[in-house]
This record gives sequence, structure tokens and C-alpha cells, in this order.
Amino acid sequence: MATGAVCCAAWFAVLFEVNLRPYALISLGLTVWIIYTIDHLLDARKVKEPASTDRHRFHQENFTLLFGVVVLAIVLDLFFVFFIRRIVFQSGIILSCIMVVYFLLQQYLRYFKEFIIAILFSCGVMLPSWALAPIRPDVELTLLISQFILTALLNLLLFSWFDRHNDRQDKRESFVTLIGDVKTKRILGLLFIVNALLLIGSILYSPQVIYQVLIIFLMNAILALVYVQRERFEVNDRFRLVGDSIFLLPLLYLWM
Repeated sequence: MATGAVCCAAWFAVLFEVNLRPYALISLGLTVWIIYTIDHLLDARKVKEPASTDRHRFHQENFTLLFGVVVLAIVLDLFFVFFIRRIVFQSGIILSCIMVVYFLLQQYLRYFKEFIIAILFSCGVMLPSWALAPIRPDVELTLLISQFILTALLNLLLFSWFDRHNDRQDKRESFVTLIGDVKTKRILGLLFIVNALLLIGSILYSPQVIYQVLIIFLMNAILALVYVQRERFEVNDRFRLVGDSIFLLPLLYLWM
């Protein structure tokens, strides 16, 4: 996920027409890894018995070691922060404060956890470019940003769908365990349709964004395939590997 965040950040830098220093990308990658690892450690600690998933069990069994690695990663992150531009640093401080509030209120978020994470992930990816951009996003870029946020949300809800049985077994709350399987399937279908309409709207409004839209389309197409072929991708957690890999697709645009 951290590598995907860096790739997406580099992509948005091109879309916003700004130049990012390597320090900003390194700091972003470290920050995303730190946040996701802390989130998994908190989830693992809530489970009193051995977790039902390899991922959470790994965080349970290696809690002390991973906590130490997180502390080291934070120190490295703080080191690289000193080399990024001031305006990016200031924006990052604001987002970091929001993240701290998220972790403090995590147990109360319940239905909104996946939605908030999708927004925070997207904000983190776009933060360096947004802070440095000379002008605010136009309509074309705003549509692409909306599509990216929806894609991140689809990714998280799809992961929650696949993890629902293990979450129930370990008594962890997620959007799926709270509202049920049937309603989640309907919401996933609705989100796919909404994003498809936004993709079509982007091309109709501004045909020159076809290549940017193509990246979002490929992301959603892969997630839709995972959704349709649920039984196949459920084996050995293939859905997680494929779902995370969609955030590497912006590399195709960068290479074009």
C-alpha cells in the first residue's frame, strides 16, 4: 500500500503540474506504512484469542518487534520531513493532527471507518501536489480526484467484504459486519456505477483527459473483476494482493 501511495503521489504531481522532491515521496511512503501498521497493531491487540487471519496473527505474534520498527520508521520520517518544502510540511502537520484524532476516535467511528480512511489516504497522496500547486484544481482534475477517492473507498469496502467472516469470528467491527452482506453488495454495486458515470462524464466534458481516465478505469475494472470472481480471489487472500496492486497502475501513465 505504501508503494502504491508513492506511485499515486508521483502521478498527481504530474496532473497538478508540480515537481516533487524525493524526500516528500519517501516521507509519504513511510507515513502510509506507519499508519497502516499502527492500525493493524491496534486491531490485533483488541483480539484476545489468536487471530483468525494470518495478517492479524502476524501482528499479534510480532507486536513488540513491529512496534519497535514503527518507532524507527517514525524517527526516519521525521528526519526526511526536515528536507521537504515548508508549505508541504505545514499541510502535513494539519493532516497528521487529523490522523491523531482518527486514532483517538477510531473505536467510535464504526460505520464510517472505511469512508474516513479512503478520504485520508487520498488526501495524503494528493497533499504534496495540492500544497505546491499554483492554482486550485479545475473541473477535469476535480472529477479525477473524486474518481480516485471512490476507487480507494471501493478497495477498502471490498477488503472488508472478504474479511467479514474473520472479522465476525474475531469480534472486529467493520462496515460489512455492521450493515450486513446484502446491503454491502448493493452499496458496492452502486459505487461502481457512480464511478463509471463519473468516468464517462470526464471524457464527455474533456476528451483530452482520456489517458488519465484510463488509469482510473483500469483500477475499477480490476476491482470489479475481483468483486465478480469473489470465490477465486478469496483463496490465499489473492484479493488483497490484487487490490493493493491497482495503486501501482499510475506508473503506466508516468511511463507514457
